[in-house]
Amino acid sequence: MKLAVLAALFGSAAAFAPAQTGKTTTALNAFESELGAQPPLGFFDPLGLLDDADQERFDRLRYVEIKHGRIAQLAFLGNIITRAGVHLPGNIDYAGDSFDSFPNGWAAISGPDAIPGAGFAQIVAFIGALELGVMKDVTGEAEFVGDFRNGALDF
Repeated sequence: MKLAVLAALFGSAAAFAPAQTGKTTTALNAFESELGAQPPLGFFDPLGLLDDADQERFDRLRYVEIKHGRIAQLAFLGNIITRAGVHLPGNIDYAGDSFDSFPNGWAAISGPDAIPGAGFAQIVAFIGALELGVMKDVTGEAEFVGDFRNGALDF
């Protein structure tokens, strides 16, 4: 019995001892000085998207990340606003269906009371037009990655 108590005592003390770890290094040191690389992780690329990448590829991926993050923020804000009961005034089509007659969230896209297919196609076409024509640096004078001021939309 004394031996079991003594073994439990040493086992519990070993749980609080510092773990022996080897020193790890990363092969990807090219982007360690970029904005967002912070201790303790440093530059974090778990999928290896930037293995053997140059600065141009890094800037492109950062640009896409910022743009998609802004789109996700706007989508979330739109979802919150419509769930709060704020809808556009008027009708969405010539049949007299008002904007607030359609459900919120995913039910507005899929389900028995969803927006008609032609309306959904118009939404997708509008987003495509924004992606291809508006949300990019068309003047070539961007001050930073993700600077979407293009002469028409200068906030």
